[in-house]
Amino acid sequence: MENHKPTMASNLTDNGTILVIGGTGKTGRRVAERLTDLGIPVRIGSRSGSPAFDWEDAGTWDAALDGITKAYVTYYPDLAFPGVSELIAEFAAAAVARGVEKIVLLSGRGEDGAVASEESVRTSGAAWTVVRCNWLNQNFNESFFLGPVLEGAISIPAGDAVEPFVDAEDIADVAVAALTQPGHDGQVYELSGPRLLGFHEVAREISAATGRDVVYSPVTAAEYEAILAKEGLPREFVDLFTLILDGRNATLADGVQRALGREPRDFREFAREAAATGVWAVAAEPVAREVSGVS
Repeated sequence: MENHKPTMASNLTDNGTILVIGGTGKTGRRVAERLTDLGIPVRIGSRSGSPAFDWEDAGTWDAALDGITKAYVTYYPDLAFPGVSELIAEFAAAAVARGVEKIVLLSGRGEDGAVASEESVRTSGAAWTVVRCNWLNQNFNESFFLGPVLEGAISIPAGDAVEPFVDAEDIADVAVAALTQPGHDGQVYELSGPRLLGFHEVAREISAATGRDVVYSPVTAAEYEAILAKEGLPREFVDLFTLILDGRNATLADGVQRALGREPRDFREFAREAAATGVWAVAAEPVAREVSGVS
């Protein structure tokens, strides 16, 4: 397997302890691992962390922020949900008051509701970098599409929409560069993979990698709402998916190239590596599903 971890130790800026909110999620876990490999102290911001961090309990924030110089900020389930921008603004103000000098925010590409959260970080008084992305490759092996892949049918109200699926390894590399290297302050990096894919093509790539038949079965918004209800997931995802699958993200972006000076990882490479782990074997048990497109 290719080593996706950065080799940037010779160009590090001064770093104290870095808070990684969502440090057990798809991108946060990878960011935390990379920082640790670089010898940088990391504090995991989660309800199970020590000290605990809870977005819904501002009383936990001070302890989590104590001694922190920089923060990687993700929000679950999605930055575009109602009321989140106010929460991000409150957190950013608390972080700056506690001495945080740099915030790297994971945002959603094409999500109008996320712009207000980005602005809260931009105007917080801290140095900042915004990392925007949309559909993650890892949604198919670590998140809410794992179950459907194991069942052989991916159902979503996407029609014939195409998306520039981006890899969590690339997101983590960009976030770590922004946290540890000079030259990224004040940058908005929109990330994408190297090509546009429809969900039929995604299913074919997974089928080729696994040797199993996996199909894309488009559904209506109403049908998808029923699927979400059965899974106990927020119906707001119907509105979010309908919004971001309207073609607004059907273009490639150059954030990986700008931030890292290399090309992004392709979905085919991801699918082959994921299949090799056995996660898509039919006997595998579905993992607990996360429902955020980016985390």
